[in-house]
Amino acid sequence: MIPKTYRIGLIFCLLASGLFFLLSAGCDSNDNYLEVDFTRTVSIEELDAPAVDRPLLRAAVGAMISPRETFESYREILVYLSNELDLQLEFTQRKTYEEINALLGRGEIDLAFICSGPYVRGKEDYDFRLLAAPVVDGRWEYHSYLIVHEESPYQELNDLRGKIFAFTDPDSNTGRMVPMYWIKNMGTTPEEFFSDVIYTYSHDNSILAVSKGLVDGAAVDHLIWEYLLKTGSEITKNTRVIKTSQPFGMPPVVVSSSLDVRTADRIVQVLLNMHENVAGQEILSELMIERFVPAEDEWYDSIRDIFRILKDNGNSSTLQP
Repeated sequence: MIPKTYRIGLIFCLLASGLFFLLSAGCDSNDNYLEVDFTRTVSIEELDAPAVDRPLLRAAVGAMISPRETFESYREILVYLSNELDLQLEFTQRKTYEEINALLGRGEIDLAFICSGPYVRGKEDYDFRLLAAPVVDGRWEYHSYLIVHEESPYQELNDLRGKIFAFTDPDSNTGRMVPMYWIKNMGTTPEEFFSDVIYTYSHDNSILAVSKGLVDGAAVDHLIWEYLLKTGSEITKNTRVIKTSQPFGMPPVVVSSSLDVRTADRIVQVLLNMHENVAGQEILSELMIERFVPAEDEWYDSIRDIFRILKDNGNSSTLQP
């Protein structure tokens, strides 16, 4: 494992690039870092063909995975929606979950694939509409995984006391709120429990940080960890799971309250029928999604319970990046 002082330097050097990609050894000037402008918006059609004069549907994806992987993973779903709805679909990325929520609230985007924690946090403030959620392995639920390096001695959360830990996003349920809840139940706080905490702003970045020994542990979305494992990712193979959370409702698809009801209903129908279409089924299979189903607000009550407990104990806003 990399000594702590060197790890901290590497972490901040990597985060400064805007993407948390690890390229060979360290942060010297020869590394090819890519700086990402999270305010950039592109029309999906512009990548393959000239834009046509069609009504616009503005979409975004919460940064559950790093920007390049987010675009590559969701591009085909967005193109499929565009074709089925006969709309020109514009794709927007932002660094944090809260930025996506705020765009929805202001009506600056129409549709978003967001994480469950931001759904709970943003539903009351921004009044967006819950549409659908994916089914994976026959379930509409997912978990938080507590992961460590494969070769580390750590077997349980308490073994990470005094170590360096990675959270994903300040509003992430699986990547931040769940481990904070676990630590709260141990009678302490992240500030007291860990020696240092960083924010990676995506689950694959957190897995990468653990895999490369930049941090000692992280909490991540189990769907992303399992997907990377099944697709042969080397970074996931270097990590192991030492704790699994209770189940939570799947990350949902939502629309802005300013989007007209007719268009929202059309989006729902396309998503719910996607698995019955040959092209749609192929796209879903590549993402290891079986189908989309109507999402129920009650699925997210367990997350609300965690947020309420942390808020009541004054922990929900601590350790901001």
